Amino acid sequence: MTVAAPARVQASGWGWRYAGRKRAAVSDLTFTIEPGERVLLLGASGAGKSTLLAGLAGVLGDDDEGERAGELRIDGATPESQRGRIGLVLQDPDAGIVLSKVGDDVAFGCENLGVPASEIPARVSEALEAVGLAVPLQRPTKALSGGQKQRLVLAGVLAMRPGLLLLDEPTANLDPVGVREVRASVERAVDATQATLIVVEHRTPIWVDLMTRVIVVAADGGLLADGPPAQVFAAHGETLADAGVWVPDRGIDLPVLGRVEAPDALSATALSIAREPGRPVQSGLDLHVPQANATVITGPNGAGKSTLALTLAGLIPEHSGEVRTAERLAGRRGVRPIRWTSRELLTRIGMVFQESEHQFLTQTLRDELSVGPRALGWDRARTDAVVDGLLERLGLAPLALANPFTLSGGQKRRLSVATVLAGSPEVIVLDEPTFGQDRRGWISLVALLQEEIARGRAVVAVTHDDAVSHHLGGHRIVLGEAS
Repeated sequence: MTVAAPARVQASGWGWRYAGRKRAAVSDLTFTIEPGERVLLLGASGAGKSTLLAGLAGVLGDDDEGERAGELRIDGATPESQRGRIGLVLQDPDAGIVLSKVGDDVAFGCENLGVPASEIPARVSEALEAVGLAVPLQRPTKALSGGQKQRLVLAGVLAMRPGLLLLDEPTANLDPVGVREVRASVERAVDATQATLIVVEHRTPIWVDLMTRVIVVAADGGLLADGPPAQVFAAHGETLADAGVWVPDRGIDLPVLGRVEAPDALSATALSIAREPGRPVQSGLDLHVPQANATVITGPNGAGKSTLALTLAGLIPEHSGEVRTAERLAGRRGVRPIRWTSRELLTRIGMVFQESEHQFLTQTLRDELSVGPRALGWDRARTDAVVDGLLERLGLAPLALANPFTLSGGQKRRLSVATVLAGSPEVIVLDEPTFGQDRRGWISLVALLQEEIARGRAVVAVTHDDAVSHHLGGHRIVLGEAS
């Protein structure tokens, strides 16, 4: 087996400002990462961690895309000249999927690097096994769940055997088994290749024991901390937590909600759900969603959690059976959400998609948050009050005039939740609501959802985040393996 030599990484006063943005995404970074080091890259949401990874991978673009300062070097050369030695897994798995079949997609990077054709099938098989993605090679990539897509993209990168492995929240949206498998597969890969590893991840405890070093990026430029993990967390724990970093073994100051006896907002009997016609992923579901409570949907990746959420929200039809709402929520065509108009859904059931960008329609955050209130005919004063309040609560006020698509992953998630809350729907359905959140963003989001529950709303959350389940309380819908 041919193994690439581990890479050396250097940053000297490096920074990047996206075109059209007044404030730099990241600035004044100086550090050296020696070959074979394993670095956990931390910082608040929006501090520029993903931008740094993109810069190291040589994919930030040219001068039309933004303005750079200082230097980044991989083995003494520019990242753009070293792309064959660098493997990058992005926050959004869809951005890393190129081909329509699983096996072809994993092989794609190897083919581009000129790996001998006779060697590629073994690499594909090893990579898929390493990440625990046990699906046929001919499985359409579009048929995979969000968590399965993340494993697929990681497999494609591992098959390339890079000298520098860059992972941007590689376990986001994975079930607990998937998290352990991906964490173990990354460890096996770097043990075998001695590749230099840089991981951006808010789930600090998952990765910290694998790492030799922690680098913390400051939101206003430079570094907050740099050193061995135990030393960094012991010396800077309080400062890091205040800055939004998930410091191991530090609690969350939020109440834990109990279950409240209340009538149902939604219910279904003998429900079968399917993303593709004729291919149900779950059948015979009897469930209910009470108002003034949280209902948490859990289960392994591929079990149909997102499909169930979309079905409950009236956005895809039931395969069989019916989703019905309480009579008080009925639209002109009755109590089945799938039959309602978009305007009827707006005030009754709001849906936060797993992919944040699928919800964005306008050019600024302020306009994005105004879409729902304007559609409801609210006056300017009421709309502005709601929009300003949400921007402030979720730490997005300084970005009010920014383009939603230029935000960090965590900022996009907070915006996508806020766009639904702006319309004050009676039922709020969220698919992985805390994806990509730093400590401060997580607390802000969960506190907002607790307030909605206290107002009598029904909150439905698809999540693998145990802390979300714990603090929202309510009851559970647990899905087994897909049928």
